[in-house]
Amino acid sequence: MLEAAADKKAEDPVALNLKGIASFTDAFVILGGNQRRQTQAICDAVVERLGQKGERPGHVEGYTLGDWILIDFADLIVHVFTRETRDFYKLEMLWGDAPRMAAEAPESPGNKGTSAVRKG
Repeated sequence: MLEAAADKKAEDPVALNLKGIASFTDAFVILGGNQRRQTQAICDAVVERLGQKGERPGHVEGYTLGDWILIDFADLIVHVFTRETRDFYKLEMLWGDAPRMAAEAPESPGNKGTSAVRKG
């Protein structure tokens, strides 16, 4: 999943482990883009890549405006921000108690959802 985002030049990926902190998901992945078209392209790539593995988002919010796109895969929520919006909301700081997870660049076949991140 992170490889697909990197293919679209996603910036500053951050993965947060929310197990035991939030009841609604296990992990956040936060990605950045320069402008709306790029955030939409990142979103499309993530949805397509996880779709190839049989994972479909429950819903996607904010795609049309593109400043903050939320992709809900239940146990994984992906946030794709423009730089300005990410700087404004500071989601990483809001969830500062959550341990960061290290990103593993290449995905191996058969991995699902949060396989692109591991506890760090």
